Amino acid sequence: MKNIAILFSVLCIQLWSAQNVYMTRVEKTNDNSDKFFFRKEAAVADAIYLGEVEVQGFSKDDALVFSLVYKKAKEIGANTFELKPFENVDGTPQAFNAANYKIALYYTPKEKLNAKHGEMYIFASSEKEQKISINRKDYTVAPRSFLKLKVIPGEVYTISTRKLLGSTVKIQPKADDDNVYFQISSLKVKPDHSGVGGLNLKSGDIIGLEKSYAEFLSAIYTESKL
Repeated sequence: MKNIAILFSVLCIQLWSAQNVYMTRVEKTNDNSDKFFFRKEAAVADAIYLGEVEVQGFSKDDALVFSLVYKKAKEIGANTFELKPFENVDGTPQAFNAANYKIALYYTPKEKLNAKHGEMYIFASSEKEQKISINRKDYTVAPRSFLKLKVIPGEVYTISTRKLLGSTVKIQPKADDDNVYFQISSLKVKPDHSGVGGLNLKSGDIIGLEKSYAEFLSAIYTESKL
């Protein structure tokens, strides 16, 4: 009886989670096997609009929300996305609300996707303010926000969480390296090697993020001005 109750609770949680993300419009579908899911650049004119999803209800688990959005996007063959704001009665865009937002889904030909170089993104967690040091310069990153820094090829960058038992990561980007993405978190997060919104590098509380998930966070988090 106890096992049945536990199973019922797990199923209820899964159903509740799945109900947070809805496919609200399908314009067309596209057949492709692209695993990536990048943020659409405004200047790209050849992106094909496929539909949109709506996220309803606030969640601290952004990786789970991303996984649900990713799954919906791949059902119709999308490989790029952009945030689509709700509008006020006068047609002006509403401020972003983390508890309810829409995401437009697109297919963009791979040759139209520009490589992104020369930047490092540092994301805070969804709940707590994070204090970090980059090359001995201190920063405080508010919850659900991120820093974006220009990096110089060949220069060594040391990222530290400034704690007694905290973590330190050193990187030395090359000229043709893609942007790098980290999240500072006090939570114990297990790496996900599936490549779907995963956490593919972890050193204590400094986590290297997979590009698709990082670009999703850059859309729903706020950039902190340096």
